[in-house]
Amino acid sequence: MIDCIAGYHLNPWTCGIAKFNTILARHLNLPVVGIGSVDLKEYRRPLLSLKLSEFTDEDARALHAWVLAHAGRYELFLHAFDSTEIEQTLMASAGKVYCGNRELSHDLAPARPDIVELFCPGTLLNPQRFQRTELSVFTFGMAHKIRVPLYKRLRDLLEATGKTYSVYVSTALHENTSFDGSFVVRFEELQALFNGQVYFMGYLSDTAVFNHLVDCTYLAAFFEKGLRANNTTVNAAMECGCAVITNLDEHSPAGLVHLKNVIDINKCERLPDLADADGIGRSAREIAHAEYGWEQLVTQLRPVVRL
Repeated sequence: MIDCIAGYHLNPWTCGIAKFNTILARHLNLPVVGIGSVDLKEYRRPLLSLKLSEFTDEDARALHAWVLAHAGRYELFLHAFDSTEIEQTLMASAGKVYCGNRELSHDLAPARPDIVELFCPGTLLNPQRFQRTELSVFTFGMAHKIRVPLYKRLRDLLEATGKTYSVYVSTALHENTSFDGSFVVRFEELQALFNGQVYFMGYLSDTAVFNHLVDCTYLAAFFEKGLRANNTTVNAAMECGCAVITNLDEHSPAGLVHLKNVIDINKCERLPDLADADGIGRSAREIAHAEYGWEQLVTQLRPVVRL
């Protein structure tokens, strides 16, 4: 009997098979274990659910060695098959083989007449219906820059308004950085902090970000030391006329004044009402276009450009 689901990638936010494995394990009341993890040896009959093309060469070789040592003692759910030597060994050595579609079943039946044709249901993980609320806070940018402590202050300010509110979180990643479990933990912290009134939007296109900035009540963006003039997230929000809640210090852009064109979380005793927030957004748009726009940057650099 299967006693765990074993997968290669484990983060359901970044891998479709990891998400499938997470939901399947939840329905079967089984743990998810990483292939290659030392924890895998604690289980007697894992179900390997994988696509070998996702493996590095080194990890594929390690899997091959594991398969040879555990022939007949695991089951296999194939999401794809490229007929590599490792895949053929993987399939031949499995106690039972399942596949995710009819084409795989047809192609693999000659080698495994006992193959079980299954399918993969939709993998919407914890979907939430957006709730209409009186206030909405949008935050977007790099995942590793989420500062949970300052969101606690934001929550207190939102609660103090007595109005209903929602928080929408979108994230991106720098190149060569991984969307690892540490971010998932921080997002779960935000969910707990705001009592579930948080919607994780994942990565959004610029068009989607623009529409959220235009429609939200506030943009929240917090930084380790304070806002800097090269923070494109805040600059984009200001250009859109969004009231920005952030943290300022002596090195923040000149001209930004609390409750005039920005909201400084460290000075804020209460959030401005909707009319005042609209005014802050309009003032933010004015200074963004007048002092921190592309035209101003290009004007300073054009004289040193060789044409």
